[in-house]
Amino acid sequence: MPDRSLVVFPAYRDNPYLNLMLLAPRAAGWNVVETLRLEQLEGHLGHLGAGDVFHMHWTSPIVQRADDDHEAARARLDRFRAAVDAARSRGARLVWTIHNVLPHDARHLDLELELDRYLAATADVVHVMNSDTPAAVSEYYQLDPSRVVRIPHPSYQGVYPATSSRDDARDALGLAPDDRAVLAFGQMRPYKGLDLLIEAVRTLAPAERPVLLLAGRTSDEDRATIDTMLGDDLRAVREHDHVEDVDVQRWFRAADLAVFPYRRVLNSGALHLAASFEVPAVLPDEPHLRAEFGGEGWVRWFDPADAVRALAGVLAEPVGAAEGAAGFSRRQAPFGRSREYAGLLDAVTR
Repeated sequence: MPDRSLVVFPAYRDNPYLNLMLLAPRAAGWNVVETLRLEQLEGHLGHLGAGDVFHMHWTSPIVQRADDDHEAARARLDRFRAAVDAARSRGARLVWTIHNVLPHDARHLDLELELDRYLAATADVVHVMNSDTPAAVSEYYQLDPSRVVRIPHPSYQGVYPATSSRDDARDALGLAPDDRAVLAFGQMRPYKGLDLLIEAVRTLAPAERPVLLLAGRTSDEDRATIDTMLGDDLRAVREHDHVEDVDVQRWFRAADLAVFPYRRVLNSGALHLAASFEVPAVLPDEPHLRAEFGGEGWVRWFDPADAVRALAGVLAEPVGAAEGAAGFSRRQAPFGRSREYAGLLDAVTR
């Protein structure tokens, strides 16, 4: 079917998840229109009709702008709904991917809930990556099971360079052969629980403390907070900026363990990076995460109700091998997931 348009919002150009998932639709001839601003989105939606799709991803750009007062946020929500409703009235379809239960550090919570409930009620397809998403979001909004489609998060198998040896990676980061290295990778923000990890390391005896590897974009304010948390007694190797694709391997090759001490998480791309590089990972023991990864031998768990003590216990244990990580990563190979997504787009426009 020629001349089909797929409007993607918000389309972060450096987001590897979006780039991977759009591979098969592009190959199938979809005209992919990527946009970041509501004003641009309104214009693109105005051109959609039968056979076209609007795919909504993260909701935060609509009402979560830090400089918006409540009245301005309400106006943005109303504009968004009007544009989507008009496109659907002309035959365009709406797909919504639920990346988070709610946006992290949400402002205007009443409007955010109104937006999420509108999308849940209106979307022709609600795409989830975690099979337990309907239960995880049920406190805030309800999903119609007949419109929910699960396509798991892709791995990064073959996406990032993987030419560096473990020894070379550790040398590059200044690690000795007997250093135990624990990695926290990705944007460093309060909800990701870095303070819990740092406090857990500090509870260990000095001789048992691992070296912390911290890599990911960080605001100046959060970096100052991390400086204070680390103090002078903990050893850390840090990169507080976006990690270039060629350097991702260095951090994962050097790590003995990847820890994700999230306070709130539904899906984690960094977890799939750990699997792709065969690094054991640590997750909070939440029901929706157990439902998705409970059978994976390369995943360890900590009790979020007693996070510091539980994390310290995990860190004090022998790491062991990332059993099953390579197989998991191959099963979630990127182009296979992207083909499933292209199939979803075909199905929703029939």
